[in-house]
Amino acid sequence: VQLQAFGGGLVQAGGSLRLSCAASGRTFSSYGMGWFRQAPGKEREFVAAISRGIGTTYYADSVKGRFTISNDNAANTVYLQMNSLKPEDAAVYYCAASRRGMAIKLPEYHYWGQGTQVTVSS
Repeated sequence: VQLQAFGGGLVQAGGSLRLSCAASGRTFSSYGMGWFRQAPGKEREFVAAISRGIGTTYYADSVKGRFTISNDNAANTVYLQMNSLKPEDAAVYYCAASRRGMAIKLPEYHYWGQGTQVTVSS
């Protein structure tokens, strides 16, 4: 599966952005999907995941209540709605696909998109 993330940009603290990740190739609904982010000088970290099938979601504590992951299987797209953005949310955001039904750890993901930059001004 090939993944392409887009929707990043510059936003003021407290603002919102919606990231999209378009998938092509094998049936999108076969994969658990996730979002990760990586800030300069830091390791890539888990943000949110959604399972294949019924779409169970899971979030990192740092984004819980502010970010929402969702998918549209018909459009082969997964979204990350980010509200109440903080400067510490600034990073390159990556979408990823896992052959597991649900995955929250980086090594459990097998396919990665190219990343989209999110910048949050204070």
